[in-house]
Amino acid sequence: MAAMSDVLLRVGRLNYVWTNTESLLIYIIAHLLRVEKEAAIVVFLTLNTTRARMDLIERLAKLASTSASDRKAILSAMARLKKESKTRNKYNHCIYSFDEKGEISSTQLMRLVEDDKEIRYGKIEQMDAREIDLLEKSIAEIVDISRALWAFIHASPRISGEL
Repeated sequence: MAAMSDVLLRVGRLNYVWTNTESLLIYIIAHLLRVEKEAAIVVFLTLNTTRARMDLIERLAKLASTSASDRKAILSAMARLKKESKTRNKYNHCIYSFDEKGEISSTQLMRLVEDDKEIRYGKIEQMDAREIDLLEKSIAEIVDISRALWAFIHASPRISGEL
């Protein structure tokens, strides 16, 4: 079982790197829409979910007016971010179970899975060393995505002056 402080520290780091990385989407929106940062902020804040923001960016990147190199870089970053969003969502929307010592022993997802015959919910996963390692890897991947987005932003002639 993982010590509660170890898990909470990592979940906090996960949220920190996620929030910083997601905020970079403002610049990607500005780049794709060819607007000033302030207009991109309005678009970003109007779309109140990460999924909606990423969907918008992917759709704009697929337009014929987007260069092939920009499309490739942006779609690659969004695919990576979507993959990591599963980890972020898991740890932000699960219920934590505790052992007799008060340590986190498992996570339980609060999500329905339905088929023709039954409804199931609450996939349970043990909070063990393997899970801690997966959490660390997700944090590192989000940091790497952030670096890739920053490199793209700094290379953009449309938005580099607004940094």
